[in-house]
Amino acid sequence: MVVVHRVFRRESALAPRLVRAVPHGDTTRAAQIAAHLDDYVMGLHHHHAVEDELLWPLLHARVADGALVERMEEQHQRIDRTLAVVAEWLPAWLREANHIAREELALALLEHRTVLLEHLDDEEQLVLPLIADHLTVAEWDLVGRRGLEALPKNKRLLALGAILEDATPPERVYFLGRAPLLGRLLWRTVGRRQYAASCRALRGKLREKADR
Repeated sequence: MVVVHRVFRRESALAPRLVRAVPHGDTTRAAQIAAHLDDYVMGLHHHHAVEDELLWPLLHARVADGALVERMEEQHQRIDRTLAVVAEWLPAWLREANHIAREELALALLEHRTVLLEHLDDEEQLVLPLIADHLTVAEWDLVGRRGLEALPKNKRLLALGAILEDATPPERVYFLGRAPLLGRLLWRTVGRRQYAASCRALRGKLREKADR
């Protein structure tokens, strides 16, 4: 969970910066960033949907005080509401890439990150100990496996790259070791380069802006 959360922490920090770096009127670049935001939202939605399906019901049934679990579910709803505001501003920004919609979208993404970080911190500090005490290894493995299976096949290598980007060497060994042989081969032959190219295309403008 901590390694996957690291992806959402990094990408939610980058998102408003990517939006603000788009020049006024550059609808082509805006569409590129919007596609990346769609992937981010999809990944977060799948992550939370798996928790809603497989994690919270087990903890509700096995933990005497369900207030913390209810708090996690309420935070999911709050996160969804922040993403609804992001979705409201995206079409206006895509039409003209004007500076007003750009700033409103960036502010919506910043608000989303604030709510998201509260949730991620609570999960890591408060929920992980409950998982260790109340879930079996098989039940916890199913949560991780279902999270990957829920992603479209054409997004799995990019998702793996996002996970491995900030992973420690032992974490990389763990995640690659859980991938099927074909998946590991595809990562080494195609996925690694594909992910690196995607990062350059998205983040290159940020580096250029910082260097000026």
